[in-house]
Amino acid sequence: MRIGILGGTFNPIHIGHLILAEEALAKLRLDKVVFVPTYIPPHKALEGNVKPEDRLKMTELAVADNAAFEVSDFEINSRKTSYSVDTLKEFRRRYGEDAQLYFITGSDLLKDLFSWKNVNDIFKMSKFIVANRPGYPVQEVPKEVETVVITPIEVSSEDIRRRLKSGRSIRYLVPDKVREYIIANKLYT
Repeated sequence: MRIGILGGTFNPIHIGHLILAEEALAKLRLDKVVFVPTYIPPHKALEGNVKPEDRLKMTELAVADNAAFEVSDFEINSRKTSYSVDTLKEFRRRYGEDAQLYFITGSDLLKDLFSWKNVNDIFKMSKFIVANRPGYPVQEVPKEVETVVITPIEVSSEDIRRRLKSGRSIRYLVPDKVREYIIANKLYT
């Protein structure tokens, strides 16, 4: 089994995340992509009046109509800082040694890669995949990293939060069910 693992704050999840997952699924010939919302990210502060459970629910809503996508609550349920190496150990335990794990991230995280906890263990447990992201050129790629080119979509969770705070529309930037959840729960206002 070939399993893609796409972690992130998903604060909120948006079409860029979904396009990345869909294209990685096809280009890497994955059986499925598992979205893993972080509880507390180690490299950035969480913004907005959003609980981890809200981010988990939005992620579930976003992927519900794609049979090749799943959501894991492993990091949310851990109730501690989310380290990729710990998540990969859990996925290795769940899926066994025969599963091929593909840890997928965006090129925006490439510059800080060697500050990650036990990054060499991450490389041993998975194929480390970096996808292009607008504004973050894929350059100086370490030998342990593979790249995948996806359709560049200039959308970010940060921009979506700004739009919501200023009362602007986020229609078409997030799935409708996610937008409805945000509005119903008065998130990011």
